[in-house]
Amino acid sequence: MTVQTLAEAIEVNPKTVERWITQDKVPYRRHQYATAAALQVDVTTLWEDGRTVDSATDLTKAEIATVYPHRHMVPSGLWREIYGRAQRHLDVLVYSGLFLSEDPLFHNLLKAKVEAGVQVRILLGDPDCAAVRQRGIDEGHQIMDGKIRNALVLYRPLMRSHPDVGFRLHDSTLYNSIYRADDEMLVNPHVYGIGAYMAPVLHIRRLPGGGLFDTYANSIEHTWQNARPVTEHDVASITGA
Repeated sequence: MTVQTLAEAIEVNPKTVERWITQDKVPYRRHQYATAAALQVDVTTLWEDGRTVDSATDLTKAEIATVYPHRHMVPSGLWREIYGRAQRHLDVLVYSGLFLSEDPLFHNLLKAKVEAGVQVRILLGDPDCAAVRQRGIDEGHQIMDGKIRNALVLYRPLMRSHPDVGFRLHDSTLYNSIYRADDEMLVNPHVYGIGAYMAPVLHIRRLPGGGLFDTYANSIEHTWQNARPVTEHDVASITGA
């Protein structure tokens, strides 16, 4: 792996990597773990001088690549960029995720991914369940069920043209909306009294030995297992056709 390739993989300046090599500079902790993950070696193989930190707490912190104070501050193209890198798993766990369902480029991306053999799963809230009604109240409105129904209508052509895209409805109380692509994800915590677009977003990358990423990934699995498939009747009952 070249200096340039490694720098791009862990998102630092190539000159920074050169200083680690030629001047024996020790990277920040998160860059240590990111470099070890990119090279598929233990972090102590690279830095054995005792300045590395191998506690679970510090490793978990290293999994957090970026924190955005509000979802609307996440770069507009980052959602598609992350999902565009997916080669195995592409998951969306939300109540409505209306902003994605309204994006035709996201629909095209889902089609391309499932055609390439990627497992694509979209989990939306069951518009008739108590958890959805309560979330609408918590956000200061009572239209969450309507937003989900709107998303279902927008996804209907995709459901028909690409049945391999998995759609399910869940009745879970969500504490986070989770957007996962392979070993990275965006996590949008739900905060009482405000809409998800005003809540923070964590950009997380899985690192060997870390536990934060897997905690959220397991939440997706549990919700998927307990959710039900979206049927034609679900959409027809909304559109009347």
